[in-house]
Amino acid sequence: MAGTSLRPTAARAVWSWDFALFFAARAVARLGDTMLPVALAAGLLQHGYGAGAVGLAMAATAAAFAGLVVFGGVLADRFSTRKLMIGADLVRLGTQALAAALFFSGHVVLWQICAIGFANGVAGAVFQPGVASTVPRLASDVQGANGAIRVAESAAQLAGPAVAGLLVGFASPGGVFAAHATTYAVSALCLLLLRLPPLAPGSRAVSGRGSKAFRADLVQGWREFLARRWLWSVIAVWCVYMIAVWGPTVPLVATEVVGEHGPRAYGLVNSALGAGTVVGGLLALRLRPVRMLRAGAIALVGFAAFPASVGAGLGVPAMA
Repeated sequence: MAGTSLRPTAARAVWSWDFALFFAARAVARLGDTMLPVALAAGLLQHGYGAGAVGLAMAATAAAFAGLVVFGGVLADRFSTRKLMIGADLVRLGTQALAAALFFSGHVVLWQICAIGFANGVAGAVFQPGVASTVPRLASDVQGANGAIRVAESAAQLAGPAVAGLLVGFASPGGVFAAHATTYAVSALCLLLLRLPPLAPGSRAVSGRGSKAFRADLVQGWREFLARRWLWSVIAVWCVYMIAVWGPTVPLVATEVVGEHGPRAYGLVNSALGAGTVVGGLLALRLRPVRMLRAGAIALVGFAAFPASVGAGLGVPAMA
């Protein structure tokens, strides 16, 4: 009886109308984000571009995000995070609608697609810091709330590429970009409707401070970052991983699979990747290794099987 009586309490510690709105915003936006690589790869390849162009378009977004996310964190300390996130969604709604128009018209120029990607990366850098700070204000069980959001994002990663592959196969890449733009409109609407509780005393945003204070905040944040070896070492490892592994994998896999098997097959392969993410997330909820970072690093070695299967020229079922 005691075990069952704790379940409603745990649910109330996570779920509320406002958290449900935030949950929907993250799930829908993630769905659109996972559709984007399929649309970019298929669209650029159909317009005569190669793997290098696909990688460049994706790198424009990643570089802007990585280079400016620290500034986004400082902005989040100074202004309303909800307004910043809504503004970022509206910017990406406009950029993706523009990309849809370019692909629908057939006038696709690489530098324009890269510029749109760069703008998306800037908006993402402004948006992302607000995610971490919003969850504790909406749910008392932060770990449970983050777990729910991660499951939703993993489910979106499972469905998004498959939906994108179908849209590309039966419609056009422009249709995927239009759908992606719509997801940001839904996310912005959900964020507009939710109401955040007031900040705790002493943690209120510090808007109105000058540029010297802004630079001082950046310097202080950098010092705090360097003081935590576990933090900067993990980020350094992930930077190497993203540059040496994930960065080349996305455009090369897209080019190979789309070129040999079509965009629907690429969507299927990415959906299988999303399904594995869901399974891994469920395992992570149950397993409690003593050294969590070490266990995660060892598990990550298994990712090598994915690009290896593509490079070996195996069929779609084996890659999936």
